[in-house]
Amino acid sequence: MEITFDGNKVITAHLNEHIIRTDQPVNAGGENSAPTPFDLFMAAIGTCAGIYVKMFCDQRNINSENIRIIQKAEYDRQTGLPSFIKIDIQLPADFPEKYKTAVINAAELCKVKRTIANPPKFEVITSVK
Repeated sequence: MEITFDGNKVITAHLNEHIIRTDQPVNAGGENSAPTPFDLFMAAIGTCAGIYVKMFCDQRNINSENIRIIQKAEYDRQTGLPSFIKIDIQLPADFPEKYKTAVINAAELCKVKRTIANPPKFEVITSVK
């Protein structure tokens, strides 16, 4: 992955054939042309849970079209960091009762969530190109 600085507050990640742009809100000096890096981080949690729920449903031929995931966070007032994240998998009324607990277990397999629960070590360095 390569990260480039693309003018004003736009920072872009180049990952294989994908380009992921970020920006900052206007009140932080950006143009609000893309999500902030933190917004993408939070979205990664919900979308990761979502793909596991989708795969669970696909494997059982369960229609996932009317499933929604609502993610909410509570933030520590001093640090501004999330202290609690709730992932609400909203199932349609006809979702099979026998799979309700299993779909939660599927969402729990999310690699993003598991990484947060077991954080990696980081090393930040500089080099001259």
